[in-house]
Amino acid sequence: MANTLLSQIRALGVIVDIDSMDPKAAQSLSVSTTFHSMTSNQAIVNGQLQVQWDADLEPLVSQYVQDTATNILTEDGILKVLNLVTVLLASKVIPYLDKAGRVLAQTSPRTAYDKDATVAHAKALINVFGKYGISRDRVCIKIPVTPEGVLACKELEESGIRTLGTCLFSVPQAMAASQAGCLSISPYFNELRVHFPEGASSYIEYSDPVRQHPMSLIIYSIIQAFKERETSTNVVPASIITLDEAVALARLRPHHLTISDRVLALLAAAPGRSDDELAAVTLKVTDEKSVFDADYLSNNATALQIALSDDAETSRKIKEALEIFDQKEEESIQFLRKALSGNEA
Repeated sequence: MANTLLSQIRALGVIVDIDSMDPKAAQSLSVSTTFHSMTSNQAIVNGQLQVQWDADLEPLVSQYVQDTATNILTEDGILKVLNLVTVLLASKVIPYLDKAGRVLAQTSPRTAYDKDATVAHAKALINVFGKYGISRDRVCIKIPVTPEGVLACKELEESGIRTLGTCLFSVPQAMAASQAGCLSISPYFNELRVHFPEGASSYIEYSDPVRQHPMSLIIYSIIQAFKERETSTNVVPASIITLDEAVALARLRPHHLTISDRVLALLAAAPGRSDDELAAVTLKVTDEKSVFDADYLSNNATALQIALSDDAETSRKIKEALEIFDQKEEESIQFLRKALSGNEA
């Protein structure tokens, strides 16, 4: 196999996940690499729902609505349909993953500040995955790291359901997710909004992202803190826009990178780089020791609530990410109601 930038990143010991629910892309790219897991969110589901609806999804979803007499006009009914769509999309990508890899589905942004509702949605997703032959050891549930979300992670982990902390932009969020026992966390390198036309103008491309991008130091600090504390939680940076950002993050030596099919294709076609360009970097760890050692879960995650209330920038990023995911979830709901209007219970 040619020495590509993608193969070099894997050779560093960084595991590569695919941040896509496009089975054609997964199949094509699997020629160049082996993916461990597949990540998704409401935006990814929305995009693939509309692409795959006519040929692949419509017959199965319509039959489900008929057989279960699901009322798609109720929120509970349409969210059950959306759970099914999420599972069906994931089931098409899982053949291209490692045998030990997982498919990841994200709980609704509507429940981000409701622990019990988040737990209920996670369990509902696990139940649907099981009905379609995907056991819980091949699934991980993505949950936004709000105070309520991280407490939901803890409860789910204790019940045997693996979780990933998402919408994550800060060290306190990362430490809280680790304390909750999350399998993984996905710190966003770029804000979610830069992936969409209305927010693209806010994207900043740095000439040396490993040293200039503000999230590099935060992610590096998280990686080092997890190593020092020997936590089992994996660091899986996400929201990667360019080849140089993928290289920068690989130089931080996270456990995994989750990368969109677009950037994976660029990496698979890009020639290899020199050892110096891929060498591990050492940065100055951010934050005081107390930030890493605080108990973020006790008293209903009070310490995390305080940390977020004191960090206006992280709070803004979480709020905007949840708003975008909520918008994309609503677009999926409206698409499904229109497409299934002839099958109303």
